[in-house]
Amino acid sequence: MIVDSHCHLDRLNLDKFDGDLDAVLDLARERGVHKFLCVGVSLDNVDRVVEIAGQYPDVVCSVGIHPLDVDSGLATEDRLIELSAKPKVVALGETGLDYYYSTDTKETQRESFAAHLRAAGRAGLPVIVHTRDAREDTLELIRAHGDPEHAGVLHCFTESWEMARAALDLNYYISLSGIVTFKNAGELRDVARKLPLDRLLVETDSPYLAPVPYRGKPNIPAYVREVAEFIAELRGLALEELAEITTENFNRLFPRAA
Repeated sequence: MIVDSHCHLDRLNLDKFDGDLDAVLDLARERGVHKFLCVGVSLDNVDRVVEIAGQYPDVVCSVGIHPLDVDSGLATEDRLIELSAKPKVVALGETGLDYYYSTDTKETQRESFAAHLRAAGRAGLPVIVHTRDAREDTLELIRAHGDPEHAGVLHCFTESWEMARAALDLNYYISLSGIVTFKNAGELRDVARKLPLDRLLVETDSPYLAPVPYRGKPNIPAYVREVAEFIAELRGLALEELAEITTENFNRLFPRAA
């Protein structure tokens, strides 16, 4: 059984499913997906992700402010801790740094990320980290403000093996998405081969970044199976073995979800 460790169920295009989220989740369950982490990205969607998680026994959620959403409003450490106490919240984030799409908000992103890291340490929760074109600053802030006991995950990882290794040294996990199946993702596949199996997660990041053979189409949680199958073959493992390993890793990283 596979876990989709990062999906945005509140943002899925449900047109092909007659507007029915149940149908999307049922399709994933039929393909062996047994748990979903619905990830928050702003103060505006906190209530919605918590609501979705409350509707399904196999869905949990996180709350946080994505680095590209910092202009929509920040949260203090105390506010983040308050939000983290909502039902079925298992992590803080998605937070982090994105200098690829936005350099104008660098300082605000850093401020928000540091607040999430400190709040997570106080709350005893892991952090879900988005990082793009900000390797040094991401690691610097984790070292300065993070709690290595609870740590977190670099989700939808697309960076170098050197960054992955540095994150592993900080007790972080690495989550791979459908990007690893893309033809131009040779460096990322090298990372996938080298990662310690006990630090690996799989995800869709749906509705974004659908894996081959669905690339360019809207992504859905059912497609995490393609990600898991690809990595299993890359590592010389049976799908069932990789699924068991990544599920154990998920439950270890997110103990509230177990």
